Amino acid sequence: MRKPLLHSLEPISALNKMTTPTFHDLGFDLARYAVDARYESIPADAVDAAKKSVLDLIGVTLAASGVEPVARAVIDVVRENGGRPECSVLGFTDRVPAAWAAFANGAMAHCLDFDDLTPWGAHATSSILPAAMAIAERKGGVSGRDMIAAIAIGQDIFARMRCSIDWRKDWNLSTVLGVFAATAAAGHLLRLSHAQMANALGLASMQSGGTMDVVYGTGGDLRCIYAGFSAKAAVVAAQLAEKGIVGTTTAFEGEYGFFKTYFGGRYNREALLRGLGSDFMGSTTLYKPWPAVGPSHSHIYATIQLMTAHDLSPDDIEELRVHVGDYHEIMCSPIDSRRAPGTLVDAKFSLPFLVAVAAVRRNVAISDFTGNALQDPEVLAVSRKVVPVADSAFDWKMELPLGKVEIVTRDGRTFSQVGTAVPGSSDAPMSWDDLSRKFGNCAAVAARPPSIDRVTKLQNLVRELESVDDVTEILRLLN
Repeated sequence: MRKPLLHSLEPISALNKMTTPTFHDLGFDLARYAVDARYESIPADAVDAAKKSVLDLIGVTLAASGVEPVARAVIDVVRENGGRPECSVLGFTDRVPAAWAAFANGAMAHCLDFDDLTPWGAHATSSILPAAMAIAERKGGVSGRDMIAAIAIGQDIFARMRCSIDWRKDWNLSTVLGVFAATAAAGHLLRLSHAQMANALGLASMQSGGTMDVVYGTGGDLRCIYAGFSAKAAVVAAQLAEKGIVGTTTAFEGEYGFFKTYFGGRYNREALLRGLGSDFMGSTTLYKPWPAVGPSHSHIYATIQLMTAHDLSPDDIEELRVHVGDYHEIMCSPIDSRRAPGTLVDAKFSLPFLVAVAAVRRNVAISDFTGNALQDPEVLAVSRKVVPVADSAFDWKMELPLGKVEIVTRDGRTFSQVGTAVPGSSDAPMSWDDLSRKFGNCAAVAARPPSIDRVTKLQNLVRELESVDDVTEILRLLN
């Protein structure tokens, strides 16, 4: 059994039904918090999570710069737009305006689906860190403590909003919520006033968007780069607010505001504000051991466990059954294209392909999504043996759903496993040593791989980030 998490969505009956508010908009509460929070007020576990996220996200971004073809097209567009050379593009030598750096780094941050996520799904830091780093580099002199605070604030706001709305799996929460979290982080580093921060969040509401078609659809690249849009939007919103542009006083709770428009007014205001400023939910952030969509990890782990425990070879498999809940079913449909995905982006969301890789390799690695890996005959042969079995016990209610795998062998044996205590989950979190190894592996395949000496220095620097006077020291190690 998994341990229950503290911050779960309360029953729908407890959610506010939208009415014209008699109180000030929630945006003002979030703005005051984002401005006033300081490193000294952040609990140690949230500080640790923020630092881990910095290391992890820089690593997966570097990896994408070298192995994901879409990254090259993104960088070409950024180069064509040009502008003031003020901020770095990770993995490349380019320096571009802050908003475009946030876009480039944000787009690469989620390319491999290897970035961190909340225990309830959706990706926060791939929007937050690219925006915050761009502002920090443009401004200069931003301390490690200030950067930690900015990341922790953004992760906290994202998680609070994620757990306080009634999500019908219709909006892509990573971008819809990510833009507000990233704007709060960027605005914190810009030292916006309370009013300016409220304006920035209002301005961000105009750039909050993205439906789940970006995730469910096949054959496209948008799922790969979506975080770039929310990261860039956050920088623009914070900069406009800094210049005095005014947002709206009812951006979140107005009759035509965010909660009414996106969620039909189904949200829990009290839960969202409870413990704000003292209980930082970013401490729950999870880090991925495998570059694949989060709800697949339980199936991946169960497959690895069965293949290892019973010393099975791919040829031993007659049928590989995956018990699937409502969200897993989407990862199996249409079954033929999921068994043989046509793009690297689709492969990371295709449950039959992912468990086939796990069965063949007893692992899932970046190299399984590069070059001709999608045409690997051994993997495809197993993928064709994968059969989805509808099972509502694994529907996605709140926390990331578990998965069950059954392997039927050619000699008539059947082995079954539910993937629990999955590496990287709340029950088996990744340590600093785990993340350092992951970072090293990611950096090694960057478009411009840093030396081993620089990799070690960067790992140590981020681990002691609260002692750093200027966070651009991280970027200098990569140039």
